[in-house]
Amino acid sequence: MKRKLLWLLLMGASFGAVVLVRRRTVRRSARVDLYYEDGSMVSLEEGSPAAARLLSIAADLLRAARS
Repeated sequence: MKRKLLWLLLMGASFGAVVLVRRRTVRRSARVDLYYEDGSMVSLEEGSPAAARLLSIAADLLRAARS
């Protein structure tokens, strides 16, 4: 019985660690998603020239909204 409890505790801790690592890596990346009226979407990753300009505008808007 103790062995099963230890196994479940280890699996739960492992799952929690995976979730935390995943959340931290997702937060680091920024991207711009452009949605068009026809239902299509273009995703611009951080580092692309088009995204750099839009991300700086978005950061300015977020700073203004927080203050």
